[in-house]
Amino acid sequence: MADAIQNDGETTVSNPTPSWFDISTPDSARARDFYQKMFGWTVTALDDTYALVGTENAPPAGGIGQAGPESPYVGIVVYFPVADVDVALARAVELGGTVVMKPQSTGDERIAAFKDLDGNTVGVTSP
Repeated sequence: MADAIQNDGETTVSNPTPSWFDISTPDSARARDFYQKMFGWTVTALDDTYALVGTENAPPAGGIGQAGPESPYVGIVVYFPVADVDVALARAVELGGTVVMKPQSTGDERIAAFKDLDGNTVGVTSP
């Protein structure tokens, strides 16, 4: 993960490189097929609702999932690394953003998502 810096009293990450992407769609099978053909991605289905995207020689870089009625978003969301998901989410709200997915554990990481001032959904992830 990138080095943390202080910004207005909040800890953020200095590297704006995304750490993950997620494509949430009403038809994940169709989306998996499309992106495999479009970019030549290696897509490994974990089950009928979610697949990991990567290459044969590298860890997964993202996922394609089935959006249901309770999904926090539909479309593509880019996740950025932060030092602390809770702090970053609070900062987004303080700056006028809106929480769309509360912090949750994915095993090794915690993730959350918010809408920015223009309605774009942005994800954050931390150890």
